[in-house]
Amino acid sequence: MRRSGLGDLTLAEIMTIWPSTIRLFVARRLHCVGCPISPFHTLADAACEHGRDADELAAAVIAEVDRLTADQA
Repeated sequence: MRRSGLGDLTLAEIMTIWPSTIRLFVARRLHCVGCPISPFHTLADAACEHGRDADELAAAVIAEVDRLTADQA
């Protein structure tokens, strides 16, 4: 999965594909893990819903995905 498609993925999909991203949400006090809305919300939706900066959240997730991808190479 390429990171460029992150905007189209739901939070549940992101956390399933890259489980280590869960810590990013928890560290930001976004308790998306197990939330019944996570299969429907994108990163932008979650940021908006919780009054967070969508670009910062996306950048953190992208950085983690990039790190994981580099580790697999």
